Amino acid sequence: MDRNNWNQIIGFTLIFAIIFLWAKLNAPSEEELAKIKADKQSTTTETVVDSPAPPADIAPIEKLNEDSLSQISADTSMLVAGKREAYGPYALATIGERTEYILENNKIKIHFSNKGGRITRVLLKNYKRISHIPGQKEDVEGPLILMDHAQNQFDYILPFQGKTLKSGDLFFDASQTGNKLEFTLRGDEGQLFRQTYQLADDDFELKYAITQNGIPLETNPLKLEWTNYLEKVEKNADYERFFSTVYFKPAEKDPDYCSCRSSDEEDLTNPVKWVSHSNQFFNSTLIAEQPFASGLMRTVMAEEEDPYLKVAYSSLVFPAINNNAQYNMTMFIGPNEFDRLKQYDLGVEDIIPFGWSLFGTVNRYVIRPIFTFLSSFIGNMGIVILLLTLLVKLVLYPLTYKMLVSQAKMGVLKPKLAHLKEKFKDDTQQIQVETMKIYREFGVNPLGGCMPMVLQMPIWIALYRFFPASIEFRQEGFLWANDLSSYDAFMQLPFTIPFYGEHVSLFTLIWVITTIIYTYFNTKDMDMSINPAMKYVQYFMPVMFLFWFNNYASGLTAYMCISNIFNITQTIVTKSYIINHDKLRDKLELNKLKPKKKNSFQERLETALREQQKKQAEKTQPPTKKK
Repeated sequence: MDRNNWNQIIGFTLIFAIIFLWAKLNAPSEEELAKIKADKQSTTTETVVDSPAPPADIAPIEKLNEDSLSQISADTSMLVAGKREAYGPYALATIGERTEYILENNKIKIHFSNKGGRITRVLLKNYKRISHIPGQKEDVEGPLILMDHAQNQFDYILPFQGKTLKSGDLFFDASQTGNKLEFTLRGDEGQLFRQTYQLADDDFELKYAITQNGIPLETNPLKLEWTNYLEKVEKNADYERFFSTVYFKPAEKDPDYCSCRSSDEEDLTNPVKWVSHSNQFFNSTLIAEQPFASGLMRTVMAEEEDPYLKVAYSSLVFPAINNNAQYNMTMFIGPNEFDRLKQYDLGVEDIIPFGWSLFGTVNRYVIRPIFTFLSSFIGNMGIVILLLTLLVKLVLYPLTYKMLVSQAKMGVLKPKLAHLKEKFKDDTQQIQVETMKIYREFGVNPLGGCMPMVLQMPIWIALYRFFPASIEFRQEGFLWANDLSSYDAFMQLPFTIPFYGEHVSLFTLIWVITTIIYTYFNTKDMDMSINPAMKYVQYFMPVMFLFWFNNYASGLTAYMCISNIFNITQTIVTKSYIINHDKLRDKLELNKLKPKKKNSFQERLETALREQQKKQAEKTQPPTKKK
């Protein structure tokens, strides 16, 4: 092969090297890892040991005074006195016993603790958690539980006497009526802080409100610090980590998010309407009726050995809250279902990572509605994928037909192009110039077969984000795949192959094989004598993508397999039974007799080829000797 062919092979090799080493090249540096560890330590809280429970003869106290304190046993009085400096009027609230409370409906079961008056565990009843243990063939199923990490926080920063304390260190009085739960904190100087939760009858929504009285918020506004260790609930933890982060909505702007690939921090001085700690398919979202005054959002990446994905952190500053005034919020803890989240009319559905550019728009308003429509009367999502593929192929078939006709024309001209190689030997530039002349002479557009591929690219790229982001495909099976939102492990390997994994994705393997077959039928009429390297590169590409797609969502690879099967069928049927090659040959001979007019593209292309040819000739010409 000549020098240009080697250059092209090297170029393609570098391109694929960049693609497959992209994750490695984007790995954090030593300095960034040190910063991540520092952030992680600053986010992690110390384990709090509960204070001993007060004697049984102590009744709830509305307001403490010297007379009521005298009724407390001497030991308890000493314990409270020892905490006065750190906790001020809330010293007695540091003494208590953890008690669990539950709100429950058909969809969700939420556990609360009187320590901090916060959520400690959420069970989503109609969903399962799937874990993959390396070396084992079968995945492990279990209940899907959120917000249960021991180091989670949901703390209000309460000011007193020029100091602050965390509500998570204090015991609240609890009162429950049906699916309504109130946690009340009282100080011995008349301070009151109340949290009210009310669970909807058949939904994932909690109405949530806080009320305060007598807390000095004039110079030190109320602040909420929310830390959530996002735990692994999917079998493909790598992609689950990629699609998990903190989303938020500035009051007058579109939703935004912290980086998914690395630790990140976003400091908003403007009002914030809502904030969401989101996994790949589930989220915990806090929506304010009146926007928060400001917010600081942060994500801290977990290390590989950690049992969780990353740490999501939000610090939210409240606007002024008057005494006895109720500040209303809504909590949503549940699945990332587009239509359900869109009902809030606040852009909460944007936490579903369909993408943010043109491809995100295609996913939200073209592909998703089509899937929703098809799945409304078809139960199997694999069949829905098959029908979507068929629909796309039928819509694009007129362009596909033109592409195949263009290829057939090039097949007719292939013998004429073969003579150029014999005539001009290894002069690649001249062969290209003469090839363009022949194409123009017979009225053949060498780029005529590119349009169907170009039109399908936005769909392919959109689907690349659609399948692993759509909860509708989660744990939905098709053929041998048991989860279309994750990889299909047709065979478990006893070892791990670098960049490939420890399993064999059969959909990916079939896609590679069918791509090679399709490439053969699609290019056998093309003349490769000008650029022999392309004959090998076109088969090299799908093999390289075998590593890329082996760990990807099987919904996408199933779509690609079905698409290839349709492509091969269309190509064989159209070229063998629909296109009349004799008429096509006669038409090309008639085109040869017609007067030709160069278009601007052809002129620029031929000019560029001549310039390249001229430069090549100058390089090969021996230098002139000086006299």
